[in-house]
Amino acid sequence: MNTTLQGKWALVTGASSGLGVDFARQLAAMGCHLVLVARREDRLNAVAEEIRQRHKVEVEVVIMDLSAPDAPQHLYTQLKDAGRQVDVLVNNAGFGLYGEFLKIDWAREQNMLQLNMLTVVQMTKLFLRDMVARNFGYVLQVSSIGAYQPSPLYATYSASKSFVLNFSDAVNYELRSTGVSITTLSPGITRTEFLDVSGQQATRYQRMAMMTSEDVVRIGLDAMLKRRPSLVPGTMNALTVWFNRLMPRRLATMIGYRLMQSN
Repeated sequence: MNTTLQGKWALVTGASSGLGVDFARQLAAMGCHLVLVARREDRLNAVAEEIRQRHKVEVEVVIMDLSAPDAPQHLYTQLKDAGRQVDVLVNNAGFGLYGEFLKIDWAREQNMLQLNMLTVVQMTKLFLRDMVARNFGYVLQVSSIGAYQPSPLYATYSASKSFVLNFSDAVNYELRSTGVSITTLSPGITRTEFLDVSGQQATRYQRMAMMTSEDVVRIGLDAMLKRRPSLVPGTMNALTVWFNRLMPRRLATMIGYRLMQSN
């Protein structure tokens, strides 16, 4: 078992379901103490109790909507006042919206963009400073395979994930002489609540390419510990990204649209 994180504190956002739950479980299995953040109190408490019983680590729960503009600062101050030293930050909270751009409700879209981009930037800035001061730390950003191409029917979601990928790669390079790194994980479709929240029925392509949350998280944490800048988990997903780079942009956009049309 990897003991690099034994006794360290990890902060996982969006920890009440899907990837967030598996990040929490697998980090706890490495010996990490956890701060779990999400909106759904009952589910978050259930996850925390399961992990305490199974892995005998400390788990703190913070009920918070991180899409609120002042939420990251409140969270940082709360943990700082409690004396919590966060050495692993997993920016997992986020969601997507499926549909034609002009038909998506602006209030929901604005909320998504706030959570997917501005919250990620502020969380990274707040916790990264302390990691750099200690010369040790890991940040894992959860992006999407959609970050690598224009995605009709997920136009603003994929654009927000492109932002995360480019922002994180740039800051990770700035950190190259420190003991801190940022890894960006860009999964394809994963067996979580993503489609239910976005409002899409799984397409034939998505059903073929779907990965389990446990596998995506395992691959992502392994890459993080190796301080890889970015990766796309899954052979089919990685090949999709590679072939996209060879195609004219308009063709890649058209194919992306066809693949995202519900069957």
